[in-house]
Amino acid sequence: MIHPSAIIDPAARLADDVEVGPFSVIGADVEIGAGSVIGPHVVVRGPTTMGRNNRVYQFATIGEDCQDKKYRGEATRLEIGDNNVFREGVTVHRGTVQDQGVTRIGSGGLFMAYAHVAHDCVLGDNVILANQATLGGHVHIGDNVILGGLSAVHQFCHVGTYAMCGGGSIITKDIAAFVMVTGNPAATHGLNAEGIKRRGFESDVISELRRAYKLVFRSQRTLAQALEELDQQANRSAWLDVFIASLRSSSRGLTR
Repeated sequence: MIHPSAIIDPAARLADDVEVGPFSVIGADVEIGAGSVIGPHVVVRGPTTMGRNNRVYQFATIGEDCQDKKYRGEATRLEIGDNNVFREGVTVHRGTVQDQGVTRIGSGGLFMAYAHVAHDCVLGDNVILANQATLGGHVHIGDNVILGGLSAVHQFCHVGTYAMCGGGSIITKDIAAFVMVTGNPAATHGLNAEGIKRRGFESDVISELRRAYKLVFRSQRTLAQALEELDQQANRSAWLDVFIASLRSSSRGLTR
């Protein structure tokens, strides 16, 4: 299960069935859960915790020191859930003491070749970063978000759940939940209706979210006015509450 050429620190903790390929290096304070496969030429540094059934392909670097000039070697962490796939050349860095000291990735994610997750990022479940998608430091990504290839998210931006970003997008402001954006700089291009339909959303919920999107992004109302109208809507769904919460929580301003 572990190739003879792999170098594994005695302080690393690997489940009994973890596979480690040729020439990979597993450092101290690394914990890897059952069913995981670490391919050839992979570096995993700690403190890093990986859950079950993760797969890391060749030349990926997981849990390395961050690329922040303020970093002085503090013992920050990386926490990864279950069932993620990290393809060739992916880089994921640990946190900094200037934030919470931890980078977090949920479960079920797909990180395609050369994607980058910077220090202190927090990612939800079922996130997809296509080839060479890049996250700056302190970025928050909600569940079921898709970032197209060659897209980049500026540090401290938040991307709401079920949002979809087209390939090559340059994202410098927050993105509301359920919204599609593309461009440089990114701009909204409608509700991610097809994406949430494929995820099993009912047609009446999709219609409700589409009306809310138009109210916020396509009417002449200010954001405050649109939120006031949405707050007054009776019998609204929990998903509309998620959309509203993503608007209220924006600190960098919304992508419009």
